[in-house]
Amino acid sequence: MTVTGSRPFQLFKYAVYAFLTLNIYIFYAEESAAVASQFPGGIGLHNVREAYSATIDTFAWVVLLLMFELETYVLDDRHFTKPVALTLHGLRALCYVAILMAFGGYVDDMQFVSDVIDFAGVSDLCRLPAGEWSWAVTFGEYLPVTAANCAELSDATAFVKFRDLPVIVDLAGHTEIVRLAWVDVINAGVWILVVVILEIDVRLQEHNRLEGLALWASNAVKFVLYALLFLAAVYWGVKGDFVDFWDAFLWLVAFVFIELNVFEWRAEEHAALEPQSGS
Repeated sequence: MTVTGSRPFQLFKYAVYAFLTLNIYIFYAEESAAVASQFPGGIGLHNVREAYSATIDTFAWVVLLLMFELETYVLDDRHFTKPVALTLHGLRALCYVAILMAFGGYVDDMQFVSDVIDFAGVSDLCRLPAGEWSWAVTFGEYLPVTAANCAELSDATAFVKFRDLPVIVDLAGHTEIVRLAWVDVINAGVWILVVVILEIDVRLQEHNRLEGLALWASNAVKFVLYALLFLAAVYWGVKGDFVDFWDAFLWLVAFVFIELNVFEWRAEEHAALEPQSGS
């Protein structure tokens, strides 16, 4: 039995998958808390993508991860009947639609936080009417400005306001928020590229063609992509965004498992062909 096939390894793997599933609720709770400030008039159907982009994204990725786990590890070749294959491919197609929709939501969020105007005439937060304004603590996190906290939020004398919303922030805070929004966009885009390469790997492996130049090119591209994802995780960790850091770390570990599945699948195919080549 290989290390990856051992019971402790499998328990660890599925514990990671369980934590990723839990993150769906965590992101939903975070985004729901921000909705009141970001959409004071309420959410319409056209706002769902922007308001819950991380929740939609995480849900779709968890389903997609499980589809890859089924195809690359759980199911044997004999299980791949036409109905099973069509079901797996159909579910993956729906996941890709949701992932692309969520990516659009990240772009919308980035554009939203980038669109600010000078908050002229105010140099002291404590002069604002209590309860009428919110402070952008970080990307997607807002705090009502009150007499009790106004002096602690910022010592700046110049502020910007998000267009059409009663949410303000100082210039330094706005720069950090925009950077975090861009990291979300880049991270989501890189993950889409990763899964495209992985889909190609799986299709090639199904036909025993994941060899030579194709294998080398796949590994080289994925090395660069995974490095970018690792840097995004480090950035979130440095900025103190534990939820995003933890989520990014878990996803990297989860896709290491999928890569190992493909590696073992390829090794098994080679082992099966050896007697034929020697006959």
